[in-house]
Amino acid sequence: MTATAGKTEWASRLKAEVARDILPFWARHAVDREHGGFYGKIDCDLKIDVQAPRAAVINARILWTFAAATRLIDPIYCDMADRAWHYIIDKFWDSEHGGIYWMVDYRGNTISDRKQIYAQAFALYGMAEYFRATGDPESLKRARQLFGFIEAHSYDPVHKGYFEACARDWGALADLRLSEKDLNCPKSMNTHLHILEAYTNLLRVWHGPELLARQKELLEVIMDHIVDERTAHFRLFFDAQWNSLTDHISYGHDIEGSWLLVEAAEVVGDPALLARARELAVRMAVAVANEAVDQDGSIFYEANSAGVFIDPNKHWWAQAEAVVGFYNAFQLTGEERFRDLSCRAWEFIERKVVDRVHGEWHAKLKPDGAPFQEHEDSDACLVGPWKCPYHNSRVCFEMMERLEK
Repeated sequence: MTATAGKTEWASRLKAEVARDILPFWARHAVDREHGGFYGKIDCDLKIDVQAPRAAVINARILWTFAAATRLIDPIYCDMADRAWHYIIDKFWDSEHGGIYWMVDYRGNTISDRKQIYAQAFALYGMAEYFRATGDPESLKRARQLFGFIEAHSYDPVHKGYFEACARDWGALADLRLSEKDLNCPKSMNTHLHILEAYTNLLRVWHGPELLARQKELLEVIMDHIVDERTAHFRLFFDAQWNSLTDHISYGHDIEGSWLLVEAAEVVGDPALLARARELAVRMAVAVANEAVDQDGSIFYEANSAGVFIDPNKHWWAQAEAVVGFYNAFQLTGEERFRDLSCRAWEFIERKVVDRVHGEWHAKLKPDGAPFQEHEDSDACLVGPWKCPYHNSRVCFEMMERLEK
């Protein structure tokens, strides 16, 4: 596909990827018919670890993916969405204190009962999408409850924004980290970005005045405190007063956030916020284009403020977000270079990221585009706590809609 390929051709290739590769892979290989739900780990050679624990995040993302597929592709995917919905409610929902547990074992027994706000947000995101697909009033009720829990227990009324995590009873925790790779700090870009994403989806189905007000404030918090005005990059980790704790740059989050900010502002419907989000989205896309794009069209993963790559590898999800983020910048500006960047990112995905042997996508590739194997990197897998069908199905859904318009 050349950079000037027609919209119809591109849309058809996106639909083929999600409908013939991504969605069938998960329906065929990830369903645990003995213990319920979905397997927690499938390695690069399609070997299933039956006893791997199951993370809340991947299950919420599976719920979102198949609910969206039900709504946008084919009602046949509703069975998978139903399975994900019931598994989350049956195994992850805390019936005593409310909210979503962090981790269960392969039998569905709770093994980590912490309330990571990132996980609450993804559960809310998936439940709102499930309501969009099915109209099930219970899913909207639970999504609204999660909104209430986040606001009651995570919101910072003094400095605004949201704290990272709580104990099972919503009390304080000493270790707030989302993963071992993250800093133990009160606030992060990542959690705020995905609360924003979740609240956007909830606003589509429930225009509660308190939700609308909080989403407006969250947009302002992100643009005022999380985006570096000078560089147009996200800052990543903060203390409670919004002092930045690291100079690292995450290019995948930058390009993802660029279009999620615009989407959120569009749904909020505030002209001033939308104008600001659009201007910032273009600046963020320019920064990623100038600093992170490799000759093959892919984007490198992470650098420091001096522009030195800390992680020069090619992570699957960041490539997906580059397609949408650059195309969003093209739609905002009309500049063909952004469309070209989006096209090239998709071409890289088709050439290198899609696993043509097993289906799904390779999780992580080396700078030269060769996929990592599990013996080289523990993050290399087809299914895992962070490896899910959400980013790669979403780029297909999102781009199909944008190209059709």
